[in-house]
Amino acid sequence: MTTTASPALNPRTIALAHYAGRALLEGVLARHGATFEQSVTLRAVTAAGGSVGRGELVAEVTGSLKADEAAVHAVIEQLTAARLLQAQGDLIELTDAGIELFESTTAETAGISARVYDGIPAEDLAVAGRVLTLITGRANAELGRQQAQ
Repeated sequence: MTTTASPALNPRTIALAHYAGRALLEGVLARHGATFEQSVTLRAVTAAGGSVGRGELVAEVTGSLKADEAAVHAVIEQLTAARLLQAQGDLIELTDAGIELFESTTAETAGISARVYDGIPAEDLAVAGRVLTLITGRANAELGRQQAQ
């Protein structure tokens, strides 16, 4: 019997994992009429306690998605037009519909994530989390250097 060695962690293995997970998430979001960018934006407002300043939200989503500010402002406008967010001056707040969408998609993806992560030892997940956090920090620092040039 032959065994195939696991590939070392590298940009390709990270990308393949990312895109596989993202495809699963986008399938859930599509059933609810939402996009990945909208989901990231709703998550940011939720993480901020349900309301956040527009500038802070734009900075958070821009940093997460590596998108330009105009694109993030457009997503906020889409979510506001769909009555998932509301603007009170500079403050952006989740609406009841926004909370419902976020909670339903989160619950649906939690079941999928449980199946995907099932059987992976907690120690392995902890190591992967530390390594990916380190890689993310270094990649963000490199991106900052490149943008400064």
